[in-house]
Amino acid sequence: MHTMRFMALAALAVIAACSVDTVTNPAPVIPQATVLTATGNIAPEVDAFRTLLGASNGATPGEQPGGRREISWDGAGANPFDNKNDFPADFFNTNVKSGAVFTTAGTGFRNDSTLFAEINPAYASQFNFFSATKIFTPIGSNQLDQLFRVAGQPTPAVTRAYGVVFSDVDLADKTTIELFAVDGSSLGKFAAPVRTDPAGLSFLAVTFDQSIIARVRITLGTGALAANVNDVTAAGGTADLVVLDNIIYGEPKKSL
Repeated sequence: MHTMRFMALAALAVIAACSVDTVTNPAPVIPQATVLTATGNIAPEVDAFRTLLGASNGATPGEQPGGRREISWDGAGANPFDNKNDFPADFFNTNVKSGAVFTTAGTGFRNDSTLFAEINPAYASQFNFFSATKIFTPIGSNQLDQLFRVAGQPTPAVTRAYGVVFSDVDLADKTTIELFAVDGSSLGKFAAPVRTDPAGLSFLAVTFDQSIIARVRITLGTGALAANVNDVTAAGGTADLVVLDNIIYGEPKKSL
């Protein structure tokens, strides 16, 4: 009687063990990304990315059926905020309806027409612009996030593609964009190429087959701009200081 009971329990244990071995949670499948990079003469690759996304929708409010949005920082509407550290985080969804809202752990944002020479005179010979003549950075941090909205509305949105022009990438794998889905899961982290010529521009873009990007985290080198911080290419410099210019992304679509 005891032997039969032991055998029955043993059989149940075997079944349970088999169940544990065979019932697993499949790993999440990360969608396949297509990555475009360029340095030196980046214009052909930037134009190819624009063509891939379609016609510019400018600041047209509301969700458009296709096409792209682009932030160049150079529009006249931004002039009142130039060369100060209080550029509005939602400017490109309220003043200019492009479906972009920015956040940072720093103290603000700066849209600059002096190559940041007013922060540190050494920066004037370090940075360059892609579209004349303004470039952009967070203040007090080397990271910023971009969230997507239906253009001109508070409605959360997603996009299928995202690209950035960077200025003065000196160290490999330090300037990156990380893309996130609506649920907060990472869709991958991608590194901008190191500069290869005196112009110092690098381009990085990522595309997916569907609109799944809800947030982008941009990491600019290894440090934040400041009066007493110099780039690794300058005497005594300890940080790879990087800023950004054009941001190009697919039309933001209402997230489901």
